[in-house]
Amino acid sequence: MDMYEKLTILTDAAKYDVACTSSGVSRGAGGSIGTTSVAGICHSWAADGRCISLLKVLFTNYCRYDCAYCINRKSNDVPRTAFTPKELADLTIEFYRRNYIEGLFLSSGVLRTPDYTMEQMIKCVRILRQDYGFNGYIHAKVIPGASQPLIEILGSLVDRISINIELPSEKSLQRLAPQKTKLNILSPMKTITEKKDIASKEMIKYRNAPRFAPAGQSTQMIIGASDETDFHILRLSQALYDRYKLKRVFFSAYIPMNNDKLLPSLDTKPPLLREHRLYQADWLLRFYGFRAEEILSEQDNMFNPLLDPKCNWALNNMHIFPVEINTAPYELLLRVPGIGVTSARRIVAARKMAYLDFDALKKIGVVLKRAQYFITCKGRAMPYVTIDRQHASHMLISSSAKENFKVTNGEISQLSFFDTPQLNEKFIEKQQERMVINV
Repeated sequence: MDMYEKLTILTDAAKYDVACTSSGVSRGAGGSIGTTSVAGICHSWAADGRCISLLKVLFTNYCRYDCAYCINRKSNDVPRTAFTPKELADLTIEFYRRNYIEGLFLSSGVLRTPDYTMEQMIKCVRILRQDYGFNGYIHAKVIPGASQPLIEILGSLVDRISINIELPSEKSLQRLAPQKTKLNILSPMKTITEKKDIASKEMIKYRNAPRFAPAGQSTQMIIGASDETDFHILRLSQALYDRYKLKRVFFSAYIPMNNDKLLPSLDTKPPLLREHRLYQADWLLRFYGFRAEEILSEQDNMFNPLLDPKCNWALNNMHIFPVEINTAPYELLLRVPGIGVTSARRIVAARKMAYLDFDALKKIGVVLKRAQYFITCKGRAMPYVTIDRQHASHMLISSSAKENFKVTNGEISQLSFFDTPQLNEKFIEKQQERMVINV
């Protein structure tokens, strides 16, 4: 099999791994080739429409595991191939020199054993770093079950390191991926966290101390292949951030690929709206000071499809509102729908000079379409706006439904550029009734 055929198979097999993020680290060339920028590394397009500049590839799609949800599972009859470490390193450098890419995202199936696979990945990265002097961004996936020394070596060579948690619970993991365990996923996460803490402390003492995964670690879980609630998933994400100091938890909507009785049917649509709501809630956890237990609960354990999590939280906590823009603390401003981190900082800075009115808030960047139901300026609400839970929920749900979604046969989905809005008014009324019940 020639290199082009290998590349076609192994880049296609890697498309289900989420890796399109900014690098999180800055590093100049310094006599080597390639640089890494903090702000982001996007400039080319993947076959599925995403803007990336990483060569996103598997080392091999041979796999000894038989995970029910994976296209590369052992029992699937798909074309199989593998790179040698030198082949993949040469390919990466050749693509870099042609200005196709700026970095490498490297994952793999499990070839022979987890340790053997990790050794091959490490050889490839070493050739890039040491033989070619490649200083660009590299993100590598840890193979579940790999030994600690190999994880430490890989972390010392790459910018970001990650291991996929795969599914939101140990029960689901045992059912759909019985050869993977909670221990062989969480243990590497702990190792990475500890090594990164040690490296950070050494950097304070010694200027040229070796770095360990300077862009941090992340993980990914599949949403919709098992029956966990949104609350369970969000609480798990919160625990991962707290315990392992992860940079990101990625959510991947389940895409039916295998005909397996343990999985949803092949006709199941990927839960893209659910994935979107989880990312919105994840943003609240990381940047807005929310906790999972504030956003959802055991009783109300799924996201409202017609309201983003922040609006949903605000409507369920109307006793806090309205917030006076000119006096409210920064932490409370962050809780107002329509006010983001940047606009909250601008408000705090601008009100030192003068009292702010609604026109000033609009110029600052506040989304008054949402914020108007939760704020006052100089003690007054926006003209013709009633600050009341029932009124606010009715207006926000109706506006969201008309602008962003279509409802067909009781099912809700996001609009595409080519959709004509089709609203089911009874469905919208049910969502509004849900908000009243949850008071």
